Amino acid sequence: MASPCNQIHRSPSLSTAATCPPDVLSDLYTGHHGWLQGWLRRKLGCHERAADLAQDTFLRLLGQPGPADLSEPRALLAHIAKGLLIDHWRRQAVERAYLESVAHLPEAECPSPETRYLILEALYSIERMLREMPDKTREIFLLSQLDGMTYPQIATRLGVSLITVKRHMKAGFVACMTAL
Repeated sequence: MASPCNQIHRSPSLSTAATCPPDVLSDLYTGHHGWLQGWLRRKLGCHERAADLAQDTFLRLLGQPGPADLSEPRALLAHIAKGLLIDHWRRQAVERAYLESVAHLPEAECPSPETRYLILEALYSIERMLREMPDKTREIFLLSQLDGMTYPQIATRLGVSLITVKRHMKAGFVACMTAL
Protein backbone atom coordinates (compact mmCIF):
# COMPACT_ATOMS: atom_id res chain seq x y z
CA MET A 1 0.00 0.00 0.00
CA ALA A 2 1.34 3.42 -0.95
CA SER A 3 2.19 6.01 1.67
CA PRO A 4 -0.37 8.80 2.11
CA CYS A 5 2.32 11.26 0.94
CA ASN A 6 2.69 9.39 -2.35
CA GLN A 7 -1.01 9.68 -3.11
CA ILE A 8 -1.14 13.45 -2.88
CA HIS A 9 -0.60 15.37 -6.09
CA ARG A 10 0.48 18.94 -5.61
CA SER A 11 2.10 21.87 -7.26
CA PRO A 12 5.91 22.05 -7.13
CA SER A 13 5.82 25.13 -4.92
CA LEU A 14 4.25 23.31 -1.97
CA SER A 15 6.40 21.48 0.54
CA THR A 16 6.01 17.93 1.82
CA ALA A 17 4.78 19.36 5.13
CA ALA A 18 1.95 21.21 3.43
CA THR A 19 0.48 18.10 1.82
CA CYS A 20 1.48 15.16 3.94
CA PRO A 21 -0.76 14.42 6.91
CA PRO A 22 0.85 15.57 10.19
CA ASP A 23 0.58 12.11 11.73
CA VAL A 24 2.67 10.62 8.87
CA LEU A 25 5.39 13.23 9.42
CA SER A 26 5.24 12.74 13.16
CA ASP A 27 5.51 8.96 12.79
CA LEU A 28 8.44 9.36 10.39
CA TYR A 29 10.27 11.61 12.82
CA THR A 30 9.46 9.52 15.88
CA GLY A 31 10.30 6.24 14.18
CA HIS A 32 13.54 7.24 12.50
CA HIS A 33 15.10 10.27 14.19
CA GLY A 34 17.03 8.20 16.75
CA TRP A 35 18.33 5.83 14.08
CA LEU A 36 19.37 8.73 11.85
CA GLN A 37 21.12 10.58 14.65
CA GLY A 38 23.02 7.41 15.61
CA TRP A 39 24.00 6.81 11.99
CA LEU A 40 25.27 10.40 11.70
CA ARG A 41 27.08 10.18 15.05
CA ARG A 42 29.02 7.16 13.78
CA LYS A 43 29.98 9.09 10.62
CA LEU A 44 30.92 12.30 12.42
CA GLY A 45 32.12 11.17 15.83
CA CYS A 46 30.30 14.13 17.35
CA HIS A 47 26.95 13.88 19.11
CA GLU A 48 26.09 17.59 18.81
CA ARG A 49 26.88 17.87 15.09
CA ALA A 50 24.99 14.61 14.46
CA ALA A 51 21.94 16.06 16.23
CA ASP A 52 22.16 19.22 14.09
CA LEU A 53 22.46 17.27 10.84
CA ALA A 54 19.59 14.96 11.81
CA GLN A 55 17.37 18.01 12.31
CA ASP A 56 18.63 19.50 9.04
CA THR A 57 17.78 16.23 7.27
CA PHE A 58 14.15 16.41 8.38
CA LEU A 59 13.99 20.10 7.47
CA ARG A 60 15.35 19.32 4.01
CA LEU A 61 12.73 16.58 3.65
CA LEU A 62 9.99 19.01 4.63
CA GLY A 63 11.23 21.55 2.10
CA GLN A 64 11.33 19.18 -0.86
CA PRO A 65 9.38 20.58 -3.81
CA GLY A 66 7.89 17.23 -4.84
CA PRO A 67 6.07 14.48 -2.97
CA ALA A 68 8.38 12.44 -0.79
CA ASP A 69 8.60 8.71 -1.50
CA LEU A 70 8.27 7.32 2.01
CA SER A 71 8.17 3.67 1.00
CA GLU A 72 11.81 3.31 2.18
CA PRO A 73 12.09 6.04 4.83
CA ARG A 74 15.57 5.15 6.08
CA ALA A 75 16.98 5.05 2.57
CA LEU A 76 15.44 8.46 1.86
CA LEU A 77 16.71 9.96 5.12
CA ALA A 78 20.19 8.47 4.59
CA HIS A 79 20.29 9.88 1.05
CA ILE A 80 19.40 13.37 2.26
CA ALA A 81 21.81 13.10 5.21
CA LYS A 82 24.68 11.99 2.93
CA GLY A 83 24.27 15.18 0.91
CA LEU A 84 24.32 17.22 4.10
CA LEU A 85 27.43 15.35 5.28
CA ILE A 86 29.22 16.13 2.04
CA ASP A 87 28.28 19.81 2.40
CA HIS A 88 29.51 19.72 6.01
CA TRP A 89 32.87 18.21 5.04
CA ARG A 90 33.31 20.70 2.19
CA ARG A 91 32.61 23.58 4.52
CA GLN A 92 35.12 22.17 7.02
CA ALA A 93 37.79 21.94 4.29
CA VAL A 94 37.19 25.55 3.23
CA GLU A 95 37.27 26.73 6.85
CA ARG A 96 40.43 24.75 7.59
CA ALA A 97 42.20 26.22 4.52
CA TYR A 98 41.15 29.75 5.50
CA LEU A 99 42.26 29.34 9.11
CA GLU A 100 45.62 27.98 7.96
CA SER A 101 46.06 31.00 5.70
CA VAL A 102 45.46 33.52 8.51
CA ALA A 103 47.26 31.56 11.23
CA HIS A 104 50.57 33.23 10.43
CA LEU A 105 49.18 36.78 10.71
CA PRO A 106 50.15 38.91 13.68
CA GLU A 107 47.36 39.16 16.23
CA ALA A 108 46.72 42.81 15.37
CA GLU A 109 46.01 41.88 11.74
CA CYS A 110 43.71 38.92 12.45
CA PRO A 111 40.14 39.53 11.38
CA SER A 112 37.44 39.89 14.00
CA PRO A 113 35.02 36.98 14.52
CA GLU A 114 32.36 38.89 12.55
CA THR A 115 34.73 39.53 9.64
CA ARG A 116 35.91 35.93 9.78
CA TYR A 117 32.28 34.75 9.51
CA LEU A 118 31.63 37.01 6.49
CA ILE A 119 34.82 35.87 4.77
CA LEU A 120 33.98 32.20 5.35
CA GLU A 121 30.46 32.67 3.99
CA ALA A 122 31.92 34.30 0.86
CA LEU A 123 34.42 31.45 0.51
CA TYR A 124 31.63 28.87 0.84
CA SER A 125 29.72 30.63 -1.94
CA ILE A 126 32.79 30.72 -4.18
CA GLU A 127 33.54 27.05 -3.53
CA ARG A 128 29.95 26.10 -4.36
CA MET A 129 29.98 28.21 -7.53
CA LEU A 130 33.25 26.66 -8.71
CA ARG A 131 32.07 23.14 -7.90
CA GLU A 132 28.92 23.64 -9.96
CA MET A 133 30.85 24.82 -13.03
CA PRO A 134 31.62 22.28 -15.73
CA ASP A 135 35.19 20.97 -15.36
CA LYS A 136 36.56 22.69 -18.47
CA THR A 137 34.94 26.03 -17.58
CA ARG A 138 36.33 25.84 -14.05
CA GLU A 139 39.83 25.00 -15.31
CA ILE A 140 39.87 27.85 -17.82
CA PHE A 141 38.37 30.31 -15.35
CA LEU A 142 40.93 29.46 -12.66
CA LEU A 143 43.86 29.62 -15.10
CA SER A 144 42.76 33.13 -15.98
CA GLN A 145 41.73 34.43 -12.58
CA LEU A 146 44.23 32.71 -10.26
CA ASP A 147 47.21 32.03 -12.49
CA GLY A 148 46.88 35.28 -14.44
CA MET A 149 47.15 33.60 -17.81
CA THR A 150 45.90 35.42 -20.88
CA TYR A 151 43.23 33.89 -23.08
CA PRO A 152 45.74 33.04 -25.86
CA GLN A 153 48.06 31.40 -23.28
CA ILE A 154 45.17 29.30 -21.95
CA ALA A 155 44.15 28.29 -25.48
CA THR A 156 47.71 27.19 -26.26
CA ARG A 157 48.15 25.36 -22.95
CA LEU A 158 44.88 23.44 -23.24
CA GLY A 159 44.97 22.96 -27.03
CA VAL A 160 41.63 24.69 -27.62
CA SER A 161 40.60 27.63 -29.75
CA LEU A 162 40.58 31.19 -28.47
CA ILE A 163 36.80 31.37 -28.99
CA THR A 164 36.40 28.28 -26.78
CA VAL A 165 38.37 29.99 -24.01
CA LYS A 166 36.21 33.12 -24.38
CA ARG A 167 33.02 31.06 -24.26
CA HIS A 168 34.10 29.30 -21.07
CA MET A 169 35.22 32.57 -19.49
CA LYS A 170 31.84 34.12 -20.26
CA ALA A 171 30.15 31.14 -18.59
CA GLY A 172 32.47 31.55 -15.59
CA PHE A 173 31.65 35.24 -15.24
CA VAL A 174 27.93 34.51 -15.56
CA ALA A 175 28.28 31.98 -12.75
CA CYS A 176 30.01 34.63 -10.62
CA MET A 177 27.27 37.16 -11.24
CA THR A 178 24.60 34.56 -10.48
CA ALA A 179 26.34 33.68 -7.22
CA LEU A 180 26.19 37.32 -6.16
